[in-house]
Amino acid sequence: MHLLHQRGPLHDLADDPAAYDAVLTGVTATALARLTPEGNLENPAAGEDVGDTSLGITSLLALAWQRTKDPRLPEAVRRSLGFHLRERVFTEDNPGYPNLTARDSGLPYARYVLEPGAHPIGDWPSTVWALLQAVNVLDASSGGLVDDEQYRELLGVAGGYWRWLTEATVFNPQDAANQAIGCVVGGLMLARHLPPEEGGAVRERALRLYLEEIRARRVRDRGAALPPEHGGAYDNNYGPISLSFLAQAHRVSGEEVFAQDGDTLARYIDARVCGSGFDIGGPRYSEQHSAFESVLGLRYFGRRIGADIGRYAGDSRWGRHAVGADGGVDGHFAFMLVWQIQDTPGWHRAPSTAPACHQLRSGTVTVSFDDRMTPSVIEAGGTALIAAAVNRQHGFGPVVGLASDGFLLCRPMGAVRVADHRAGGLAAKLVTKPVVGRDHVLRHVRSLYVTDGTRLWMTVIVERLGGERYLLAGMPYVTADGDRFRRVADLPLVAAVGELRLTHPQRGGADTFDARSELTQQQVAFELAADPRGYGDPDAGWRHVRATSALEVGVSADSPEGLDVFAVRYGAVAAEPLGVVCEWGEGEGLVVRAGVFTAVLGAADAYGEPGLTLTSGGS
Repeated sequence: MHLLHQRGPLHDLADDPAAYDAVLTGVTATALARLTPEGNLENPAAGEDVGDTSLGITSLLALAWQRTKDPRLPEAVRRSLGFHLRERVFTEDNPGYPNLTARDSGLPYARYVLEPGAHPIGDWPSTVWALLQAVNVLDASSGGLVDDEQYRELLGVAGGYWRWLTEATVFNPQDAANQAIGCVVGGLMLARHLPPEEGGAVRERALRLYLEEIRARRVRDRGAALPPEHGGAYDNNYGPISLSFLAQAHRVSGEEVFAQDGDTLARYIDARVCGSGFDIGGPRYSEQHSAFESVLGLRYFGRRIGADIGRYAGDSRWGRHAVGADGGVDGHFAFMLVWQIQDTPGWHRAPSTAPACHQLRSGTVTVSFDDRMTPSVIEAGGTALIAAAVNRQHGFGPVVGLASDGFLLCRPMGAVRVADHRAGGLAAKLVTKPVVGRDHVLRHVRSLYVTDGTRLWMTVIVERLGGERYLLAGMPYVTADGDRFRRVADLPLVAAVGELRLTHPQRGGADTFDARSELTQQQVAFELAADPRGYGDPDAGWRHVRATSALEVGVSADSPEGLDVFAVRYGAVAAEPLGVVCEWGEGEGLVVRAGVFTAVLGAADAYGEPGLTLTSGGS
């Protein structure tokens, strides 16, 4: 089985002017065939996210007219704009909407579901999207595309949308930064169409909302301060969408704060995403990925930070625009397609060469580390392994005790130290982590990761543990299959110095995950989440998993006295000889040799930072 939503790097989609003109030509043909006598351009199969969708198609037709001057388009734009103004602008409070701060304000808003009271919780983001569609139509209305009366009416509605979002309701009621930054962008774009004094006040209000309601509430993860998405630091569906809103905010305002925060988020994405574009985890979705909604941000900030973040594996079914249940074009989020067409420079496709604390990446090998500097994903040989679980403990690291109730030594009890070194085509990272076991003894776990761009050597060293112990070395999860990721449950390209085994939970249940099952990590995570799918936190649900399929590696028989050494290699066939030797050097600390490299783990410096030197060759 394949993962549903991750379908290949977004930068593989053609983004030249001819490609975008072809997209607009297709949208135009569909829209002209769909346009009802009343001017409705909504996808007939859509029942949710409809408050902005007809206007979104209108904005695409307006952009197409700007580029082609197709004589059929002005009439379609005017009729469809008239439909939105007449049929999709609501001024009476939606029954049951819980976030109003001013009742019966009479201000216009858009509905997530048209039926009164059916699903009012989505009205705030739907109104943000309607505001953004409106300002795009306003931007494209010069040159006589719409008459002055329609322009003034649409401008008044857009201003009313802004006031409803910022005066009549709680700001950002879903704690979703992508929606909130989108609202700020709407204000910044609206301000350009207003008289100077009025526009200046709207712009000032938008910037203040960003600083006080969004930026001041950022959440830290993996060393970065990030705009929170649905209660978490980052969501792999909405996070890149926030990046697109930051890009547009910077494009239209020139304010440096948007560039700085976008750079931070872009570097974070670069550090967490595998070389193939695979990613997992988030407080709203575990595996669902956005697509065209992310292109602007990934492309814009990829150029700024000099990294190939466009490798992010998006959902190509939404590669150009939203698609309805029947497969037809949908106007939802159409403003993102407008903006990415207007952003003419192309992708930055080369990886960043700067070391990243929370990632080791070279060639086809990636290790992405979580906030505790434990790998969250290891990718080598086309296979991605995610953190396995034993006794409700998740991660990579030494386990003390039997597999059924072992204690995983990966949670730090003190400062975690990191050292990076590159030499002769090799890249290495040393993570030193103090941990405490059930016996309350403080031990130092040293994890050395070395890659030549095709293979990864992981050597884990800890004070002698004694008794039953092994290395939890990950759970094989997906492998590259063309542009898709296919679920796997077999032993990937892995070899070990000690005994290597692939185990599966001995008994089933909702709190176990057997990689051989026809379930995805996301499905299991939502089953264990406290709230329904789409509202619950799958990351929180996944933390309840007691046991998973897992690679387990035994201790090396020739470990130095007083130490346990675990050595594993990812990305090459097991038949290829693996020899890793760890021994004390003459006054230079521990020396690890593995044929293609020699790493010296020296004593800590005066600041407590670990020493690491790397040379090519095993001697």
